Amino acid sequence: MKKRNIKKSYNRILEISEDSKQITLPDARYYRRNGKYYPSITYVLSYYPKGRHFQDWLKKVGYSADWIVKKAGEEGTQVHEMIEDYLNGKELQFLSNGIPMYNPDVWQMFLRFVDFWETYNPTLVEAEVHLFSDEIKVAGTCDLVCEIEIDGKTEMWIIDFKTSNHLQTTYDLQGAIYGKCYEECYGKTVDRVGILWLKSKSRGEDKSGKRIKGKGWEMYESKRTQEENIDIFNTVKKLFDLENPKHSPKFTEFKTTAKRNL
Repeated sequence: MKKRNIKKSYNRILEISEDSKQITLPDARYYRRNGKYYPSITYVLSYYPKGRHFQDWLKKVGYSADWIVKKAGEEGTQVHEMIEDYLNGKELQFLSNGIPMYNPDVWQMFLRFVDFWETYNPTLVEAEVHLFSDEIKVAGTCDLVCEIEIDGKTEMWIIDFKTSNHLQTTYDLQGAIYGKCYEECYGKTVDRVGILWLKSKSRGEDKSGKRIKGKGWEMYESKRTQEENIDIFNTVKKLFDLENPKHSPKFTEFKTTAKRNL
């Protein structure tokens, strides 16, 4: 089977047969790099301790936990896709012939991104860019690389979008590794790494002008240095490697047609 051009929404497809009758899908938790497979950054970070607050939450929601996590993940994915369309110049509309096309909560989180973009007018460098680190042997997809000018000073940012109710330590580590990967891939050092939190309780812009924020959203930056966050990530990666000594995804193969013989 040979690799074929495919729609972006199906970019997990690894191979399609010449007659297009069979498809091979790799495990979504891995990226292929020079014939090898690197685990995704988020997959590695799943080995970071969830903490007491997660355990308390798990006790409260019980058997609903899987459904809640799945629903939140789907909403987050939809917001990411809407932002990507927006950055590519596509016009998005909440109503179509008077019918809502999105969950109102999802639409509002998207509008918070639009508010950020229109307020600070960043220069787009990359969106949804695949990044690798041959040194740490991980890979991932960074939401946004852009330049933001504040008070006459232009800085290069790595930004990840988050739609969760709370910010987590793993977000700091994820951003730091994206910065490390970007430097390896492009030979450029980013100035700042931020989390654009689209479910913040922020009431509006920062009157002092020192923070990037608006109503319902804010830019969060880790209190630790990049080096400190990378060091913590490497510790988590050691635990991951211990439990996963062979870095290879599972493959799913299936036929693309089916017909009953009469």
